[in-house]
Amino acid sequence: MSYVRRSPRMNGSQASSLVRNAPRYLIDGLAREEDREPQFAPQPPIDWTPMFGRDAPLVVEVGTGAGETLTAAAAARPEVNFVGFEVFERALGSAMILLENAGLHNVRLLHGDALSGLEFLFAPRSISEVWTFFPDPWPKSRHAKRRLVSAEFAALVASRLVDGGVWRLATDWDGYVEHILEVLTPINEFELVDTERFGLRPLTKFEGRGVAAGRTIHDFCYRVVDAHA
Repeated sequence: MSYVRRSPRMNGSQASSLVRNAPRYLIDGLAREEDREPQFAPQPPIDWTPMFGRDAPLVVEVGTGAGETLTAAAAARPEVNFVGFEVFERALGSAMILLENAGLHNVRLLHGDALSGLEFLFAPRSISEVWTFFPDPWPKSRHAKRRLVSAEFAALVASRLVDGGVWRLATDWDGYVEHILEVLTPINEFELVDTERFGLRPLTKFEGRGVAAGRTIHDFCYRVVDAHA
């Protein structure tokens, strides 16, 4: 299960950014589960070609946060279409400020749950890369079931990636490293191909706090070896 948490009150800059930039970046008008607004309801997958005005490789970031990684990557790879999931409106406002300042046109944002979003908004074998950087580690054992990385989510990611597509992950919690390996190693569709730092991932404020606290940053890159399995 993917858990959603509401944002605290937005500041003025974030609120005005949402109003100003939502028509440009935020995908609206999507079906939601009644009384569970962040959860997307069953609906036809989005046709991303007219959404971006072009056909291009699609990269999906789960948990865009303040948009630092998404903005840097989209600026570095203008030939790629990027979609970011984020559950906090406050974070969306901050992300849109960065995207606006960078003048980017190859990014769209989704406000809602990534598990239901990947299931209903993306067709099978339509995504080139999925990024999950620093998901909530839920470090207490009794909360482990709340972790985003699970066998269920991994199967969904594998089904949405193109043949040879990759799932990139990063974490600064050693316990989550063990969890990722425990979940993904037995899955035949995934092959671990790299553990070096991903070059397009900038040092964000969030990661910097982890480094300052003495935590080690771990990167993983898994490739789909048989998306039709």
